[in-house]
Amino acid sequence: MNYLIRRFREIEQWTKDVADPRVEDWPLMKDPVPTLTIFVLYVSIVKYGPGFMRDRKPMALKWLILPYNVALVGLSVYMFYEFFVTAYLANYSYKCQKVDYSDDPLAVRMASVMWWYFFSKIVELIDTVFFILRKKNNQVSLLHVYHHSSMLINWYLGVKYIAGGQTFFVAMINSFVHIIMYAYYALAALGPHMQPYLWWKRYLTRLQLIQFFAIVLHQGYNLVVDCEFSKAWNAYVFIYDLSLIVLFSHFYFTTYSKKNEKKSS
Repeated sequence: MNYLIRRFREIEQWTKDVADPRVEDWPLMKDPVPTLTIFVLYVSIVKYGPGFMRDRKPMALKWLILPYNVALVGLSVYMFYEFFVTAYLANYSYKCQKVDYSDDPLAVRMASVMWWYFFSKIVELIDTVFFILRKKNNQVSLLHVYHHSSMLINWYLGVKYIAGGQTFFVAMINSFVHIIMYAYYALAALGPHMQPYLWWKRYLTRLQLIQFFAIVLHQGYNLVVDCEFSKAWNAYVFIYDLSLIVLFSHFYFTTYSKKNEKKSS
């Protein structure tokens, strides 16, 4: 037992030693407890929320959903701009880019937008809350919950340990996709009269799949070349995005297959 306690303390100290000192005092970054608390709260809402709403009327939240989605479009635009411009000014390589842990203004700027990206993953958990309050429980799928909850943990670790380097590519491309995605949600929130103009929903799912394939290719390339970046992180992101390709592909084919299109019509 003493051995296990000692090993745990050694691992705990190691995680502190390898953490990025620049982000130590940033909000939610000092230790994992706040992020894990949010994670547990989110999973609890997913588990017990539908039961809480079972005998209640669905809430009409248009007054809240529309500005929420518009705000996320704005945040996604800001993040995409910051990722792209900072990478350009810092002469980042799209093939292989190591993390700059210095206090250089551009290095700190990249770390800062990484933090905002992590924070956006906390905000996006509200998507699920809206679905549950509106009793759209079919939207709270395995894909939805898995993606939202895992991204929260992924990007806490990303900012805590590797706030920069080639992880910018993943966050930048995802921010671009989210500009379009939350714009779609904002238009849909205007009401049923917008449906004829939202025919491009299936292409949004295709765009999401394209981003995952792009990330898999990017991470896969860096697994086979000599790059001064964490191979373990590259391997994790590679496998994680493969799982998203499987889940999103299943969603796409079950939603837009000819059989289901006929049922919808």
